Amino acid sequence: MSLKKINTILATAFILFILWFGVEFILSPETMAPGFGLPSRPSGDGGGFLIIKGIRDVVLALVLGILLVTGHRRALGWVLLVEALAAYGDMATVLAHHGSVATALGVHGLTATLMVINGLLIMRETRKVAAAPATPAPQPA
Repeated sequence: MSLKKINTILATAFILFILWFGVEFILSPETMAPGFGLPSRPSGDGGGFLIIKGIRDVVLALVLGILLVTGHRRALGWVLLVEALAAYGDMATVLAHHGSVATALGVHGLTATLMVINGLLIMRETRKVAAAPATPAPQPA
């Protein structure tokens, strides 16, 4: 199996995974909140922050999806690297608020690290294309 095909499968899995989580946080935040890893769910009006998290995830997934579908593979690699910061941020938030270490590392940290690996693999895959010199246009005789 080619590196491009493996990268495409991994990126697609991330897109679907992030999109699913985002939609679930929007539609059913009370069900998803315990799985995030924080020790307690926001109460009162704080539940709206869970929907914000869902919207963030949906947007992150859509950006990746657009880059994948339109064939902007090098940009896809860069965006995977940058979007991994959101998952590392979620990990840090769970740890800073005395949440589940297992969830922080096993869900957020692992997801972020796999996104970085996928981003780096896509950057490697597209390195030759980006480094290739442009062919000059033929000149009229």
